[in-house]
Amino acid sequence: MDLISTLDFCQTALGGQGIPTAIGKLVHLVFVAFQIVVPLLLIIWGMLDFAKAVIAQKEDDIKAGQSKFMKRLIAALIVFLIVTIVQLAINIVGNLQANSDQSGSAWTCAKALINGQDGQG
Repeated sequence: MDLISTLDFCQTALGGQGIPTAIGKLVHLVFVAFQIVVPLLLIIWGMLDFAKAVIAQKEDDIKAGQSKFMKRLIAALIVFLIVTIVQLAINIVGNLQANSDQSGSAWTCAKALINGQDGQG
């Protein structure tokens, strides 16, 4: 993951200002963490809620735990899909921009940062 080239590449998209290396690495790390960690945590918390309800052995608690588990599973799926859709949209627009006259656009820069690429596509 060579973000130095990405940051140099993004200078043209940002009017010569550039992005500090630490910020570029942080953007990519946050994006990956959000895509993986948040759904995992939601699923784990849902499993713990469901396990507590099963251990209590009360039918009402089991139904409530099951409901809470399903809600967290759906939330995890939504978070994962939103991040994936955003990444897909940025990749598509970044590829379109890279193939046009505007190869130094902010979209191409965003694509490179999110994917941890070197800014060349």
